[in-house]
Amino acid sequence: MSFTLQVHDGIAAIGRDAWDACAAPSGDPFVSYDFLDACEASGSAVPSQGWAARHLSLHDEGGAVIGVMPLYLKGHSQGEYVFDHAWADAYERVGGRYYPKLLGAVPFTPVTGPRFLNAPGAEAGAVREALLQGALTLVERLGVSSLHVNFPTEPEWRAMIDAGLLPRRDIQYVWRNAGYGAFDDFLAALSSNRRKTIRRERREAQAGLDIRVLTGAEITEAHWDAFFAFYMDTGDRKWGRPYLTRDFFARVGASMADRIALVMAFEDRAPVAGALNFIGRDALYGRQWGTLVGRPFLHFELCYYQAIDFAIARGLSRVEAGAQGQHKIARGYLPSPVYSAHFIADPALRDPVARYLEQERPAVEAEMQAMTVDLSPYRQG
Repeated sequence: MSFTLQVHDGIAAIGRDAWDACAAPSGDPFVSYDFLDACEASGSAVPSQGWAARHLSLHDEGGAVIGVMPLYLKGHSQGEYVFDHAWADAYERVGGRYYPKLLGAVPFTPVTGPRFLNAPGAEAGAVREALLQGALTLVERLGVSSLHVNFPTEPEWRAMIDAGLLPRRDIQYVWRNAGYGAFDDFLAALSSNRRKTIRRERREAQAGLDIRVLTGAEITEAHWDAFFAFYMDTGDRKWGRPYLTRDFFARVGASMADRIALVMAFEDRAPVAGALNFIGRDALYGRQWGTLVGRPFLHFELCYYQAIDFAIARGLSRVEAGAQGQHKIARGYLPSPVYSAHFIADPALRDPVARYLEQERPAVEAEMQAMTVDLSPYRQG
């Protein structure tokens, strides 16, 4: 079968029906048309912010879309959560031009999910190969330094390694549901000391607060106004420049409300903190959070414990709480690998990056093994 590839400077050019025919079967909210369109239409992931869409669509002989790939021409490495700043600095010190680069990923979202999306009935391997070759061809035609595919699924990652891309692994922390009927059933799997600690943390965090998990039509624009204030305050203090605009939250609130679990904490009826989660087919994904009050353990309560409560109630298999944070282990979130794959066009950069990744790999594997062996929070006592 012969394929035709097209490059698009916005997801709207492909259209919801064609995109979601490929994305919806995955059950991943972040590769849905509505999420990616909200990133672009809200001004959050646009050329002026260093995110220029170059999405790929793959068409069969009859012109039907049988595959798509989220792809961006990036003017920096912000909002990616796979860190290549040192590569860029080294290359530019010797006269190279690292930016722009191509990125196959979901903006601002360190969540594992499919990056090569195929329509039902299309052969996944053939679609993936054609989209990857299209992305590599685009590197050459645009004259850019590299292609980076961040947070793909493990099968996609292994296929990209077979195609010659450089592999990289990192660690995130995931809570897994062992068929618990209630939060106390989860606590029963922990050591006595850990149970006492978590109960104390929840008690102190909840004191004097009304904590609610809102979804669907329960979420109003007033809730989004409050949450955006939390997000901006926390972002200004921690990161310097929050990525998402207020319009982004309005858009996902309008188009994805049934796939959102918004945890809100109220004190004397006034909202004081919140945590945003997206609901997948079998997982809850923790994303942004923020607070206007300095209360011990409130972050753990809103982001981790409320998420576990929600996942148990919905029968979801896991909670993915985002990037970084070994402190999550003590709250029942265990280490899990995440992946990226990298094509560097210039051998003068590709070879040292390959050596760096070879040296990095054993350290990541040793860290994963050490954390997996020492699962003291799960030892009953």
